[in-house]
Amino acid sequence: MFLTRSEYDRGVNTFSPEGRLFQVEYAIEAIKLGSTAIGICTPEGVVLAVEKRITSTLMEPTTIEKIVEVDKHIVLFDQVEYAIEAIKLGSTAIGICTPEGVVLAVEKRITSTLMEPTTIEKIVEVDKHIGCAVSGLMADSRTMVDRARVECQNHWFVYNEKMTVESVAQAVSNLAIQFGDSDDDGSAMSRPFGVAILFAGVDAEKGPQLFHMDPSGTFVQFDAKAIGSGSEGAQQTLQEVYHKSMTLKEALNSALTILKQVMEEKLNSTNVEMVTVTPDRYFHMLSKEEVEEVIKELA
Repeated sequence: MFLTRSEYDRGVNTFSPEGRLFQVEYAIEAIKLGSTAIGICTPEGVVLAVEKRITSTLMEPTTIEKIVEVDKHIVLFDQVEYAIEAIKLGSTAIGICTPEGVVLAVEKRITSTLMEPTTIEKIVEVDKHIGCAVSGLMADSRTMVDRARVECQNHWFVYNEKMTVESVAQAVSNLAIQFGDSDDDGSAMSRPFGVAILFAGVDAEKGPQLFHMDPSGTFVQFDAKAIGSGSEGAQQTLQEVYHKSMTLKEALNSALTILKQVMEEKLNSTNVEMVTVTPDRYFHMLSKEEVEEVIKELA
């Protein structure tokens, strides 16, 4: 029985009748879309130089690592792209980092009047100083949130200190990249996680921080970031309204204003979830009454 073209496509170690490895060819094509990198070897040593594509003024350039000491990760690009498309169908989530703290706001899609809104959790507490907002497949998000919580508790137990926001994002990204179509020890997953995450938290040294992680396992620090179905319009508005001196109250108002613009349903205290993470109160989920107060200020 002969294999079809699509079956040769999926097999990393399967040659086609013409002697071609399609997955290798696809990987080579994917590289042509990446950043330009140059290496020069001299008698004194080797020089590496790579461009860093800063696609948004809200992106923190120092978190984009194009040159690393060790990198042995393999990514199946087509599956990652499908996972990213799945996230574009999810609820819109917005994160804004200010000098006073970080704001997370997410729409909650109430698809039936028989549904209990309080059981829909789009923002969860990872540790008392870190929270995260998710968009995409909720079942996948639970696995990643559980990993983040375990990492935080293990870090506290071993080092007697809170884990940094960046370290939590790094730990979860390590889980996100563990997928492939074959693995000898059985630890690899058959597909990427179909979820994007906004990590919001406060560090003792660096203060409030916001990180975004996508299905490829890439995590980048942002001043403000939107994910989900309304992310394109929301991100454009964030570009226009965000400034470094923004207060926590301004961030709350801006987040709700943007959600109001991109949501299909009318904004109310039931179909939106909001959290602030600050140095003094840490993770604080706004009550319905507090959300209603913010909504009234928008009118």
